[in-house]
Amino acid sequence: MQLDNIWAPWRIKYIQELSQPSECFICDYIKTPEDDEENLVLWRTEKSVVTFNRFPYNNGHLLIAPLRHIPDLNEATDNEMLDMIKLVRETQKALTEAINPHGFNVGLNFGRCAGAGLPGHMHIHVVPRWDGDTNFMSVCSETKVISQSLTELYALLTDISRKQNLPGL
Repeated sequence: MQLDNIWAPWRIKYIQELSQPSECFICDYIKTPEDDEENLVLWRTEKSVVTFNRFPYNNGHLLIAPLRHIPDLNEATDNEMLDMIKLVRETQKALTEAINPHGFNVGLNFGRCAGAGLPGHMHIHVVPRWDGDTNFMSVCSETKVISQSLTELYALLTDISRKQNLPGL
């Protein structure tokens, strides 16, 4: 049996946004705290924001960004860098409780040539990983299967955040 098509209707929003990019979606989220649930903003601190990547590499892929629109670490203050690294730790704790990954990729991309989809506003990627999460889908068709909806995991992490008194709540 040959698989000719994979139906993924949620990807159309990504395709449409590529052709009509906003100035900076992170800045848009920062300006509208009343829309945090709709924007999947998980936490806010005095210096940073944590939000879901709407087009994730894996289930639970989060972005941590400074509130200031800055392109890279050269522009970040020591307090901003410390705040973001603390949030990396806290997101790992919450994600471990929620979805029990076997490990994490944590990284930054500066400039389009380095893979930054939003080169003007630096952000840290926190990507949960599981043994064997690279399977035939990604190897044969460059397709990732995300096994949980963003809104379902957002609700779970919000609940865990309240119980653990994690940042921004």
